[in-house]
Amino acid sequence: MAAVSIHPSVDNGVKPGAKDFAGGTLVCKCTSNPVEVTIKSQSAHNHACGCSKCWKPKGALFSVVAVVGRDKVSVTKGAEKLAVVDGAATIQRHACRGCGVHMYGRVENTRHPFYGLDFIHTELSPQAGWSAPEFAAFVSSIIEAGADPANMGAVRARLKALGLEPYDCLSPPLMDFIATHLARASGVLKG
Repeated sequence: MAAVSIHPSVDNGVKPGAKDFAGGTLVCKCTSNPVEVTIKSQSAHNHACGCSKCWKPKGALFSVVAVVGRDKVSVTKGAEKLAVVDGAATIQRHACRGCGVHMYGRVENTRHPFYGLDFIHTELSPQAGWSAPEFAAFVSSIIEAGADPANMGAVRARLKALGLEPYDCLSPPLMDFIATHLARASGVLKG
């Protein structure tokens, strides 16, 4: 039985991030006049995401997506080619109208726990050294995109073999972060 293909950037193993990496550029897939987004920091919470909203390269079961502070993200070329994919979504995914690649996703709701973070696909960068994927989120959601439910055991086994613990939500530290934010917002926690 052939190994399950998760995503081209991790199928041959997860590459470690560089200790002193300070950012780079993301470039869409257009062969002419590509969109460029400059990121001025290392990424964090990089993970394989199985949700049906994230951009995935053709044939990939998962996207690979990380976060950076929104103040570290700027569109440096081709801004006129960007459009929000779904204005009603929590994460406003800015995609290139030419090739369809999601360049970054932004949470605009100031009350959301992830406000201030932008979601990026580091695979779009020609620079090496971005943070390594750490886990897999929303694993069951790949079924919604057409994955065979009978193959989910093999998918989870492949993720574990790659060192990407599979979750059907986010990782425990991110779930704790969300719960802490909500508890503070409601007044249950102080400080």
